[in-house]
Amino acid sequence: MKITDLFERGEFAVSAEVGPPKGIHIEEMIEDAKKYLGGVDAINVTDCQSSVMRVGSLAVCKELKDAGMNPIFQLACRDRNRIALESDLLSAAMFGIDNVLALTGDHTKMGDHPQAKPVFDLDSVSLLHTMCVLESGKDLGGNDLVGEPPKFAKGAVVSPCSDSVDAQLVKMEKKIEAGAEFFQTQAVFDSEKFIRFMERAKQFGKPVMLGIIIPKSAGMCKFMNNNVAGISVPDSVLEELKADKEKTKAGITGVEIAARIIRECKPYCQGVHIMSLGWESKIPSLLEQSGLAR
Repeated sequence: MKITDLFERGEFAVSAEVGPPKGIHIEEMIEDAKKYLGGVDAINVTDCQSSVMRVGSLAVCKELKDAGMNPIFQLACRDRNRIALESDLLSAAMFGIDNVLALTGDHTKMGDHPQAKPVFDLDSVSLLHTMCVLESGKDLGGNDLVGEPPKFAKGAVVSPCSDSVDAQLVKMEKKIEAGAEFFQTQAVFDSEKFIRFMERAKQFGKPVMLGIIIPKSAGMCKFMNNNVAGISVPDSVLEELKADKEKTKAGITGVEIAARIIRECKPYCQGVHIMSLGWESKIPSLLEQSGLAR
């Protein structure tokens, strides 16, 4: 199912993210997805996130689909040239995987293979354009595809809490011009910043899914503040996480914070994207507390 179908029907969409393991045994990940993610509309599969080598996103998407779930194929430009990117897009379409999130990707120096050569033949904008070209029945070389062309629900990323909102709006507009049909945001911890961004972004008329991370500790949030572009965690959230360490360690505080952010931002967006970072078991409680449980 294309996630864009939900937006067209005026439904509020919920997605969650899973990270493939560093190995070939994904049975536990699939079972956790079945157990904890039944209340979401789609499941993002990360593509060697943070440049850390893991089993491939496309293979995991296929396994999730075969298990009755609706995957979103995250596709990063870092490791592939345009031939490989086009090939993977066609492979996804062949498997019936039509939700794609286009990413440029983190540089290889950030990951566990810093000696690896990055590719970056395309970026997220030109990857969105590539999907449109394939949908027209041709490849980037101008050659005809055989048979019926693929059709994708084309997603992109935006960072509403970035220091440069104007730059993010420009990037957003470029991605829309290249074919983006929906957006998932970088994690939001500051509702007021998100709402101000959305007041300006609504001019584009594209659905935006609020990015949510369940914060595990004040230390984690400080690390993100210092090292992750586009994330801004207010001091008030840090203090809340410090107040009761046992409650925070159990995930109770983090779920409360995430649920509050969702409730505050829900009127200004068209969906929520949850990045649980290994806390998939907390998602049912988060959906319940935020009023999104079905």
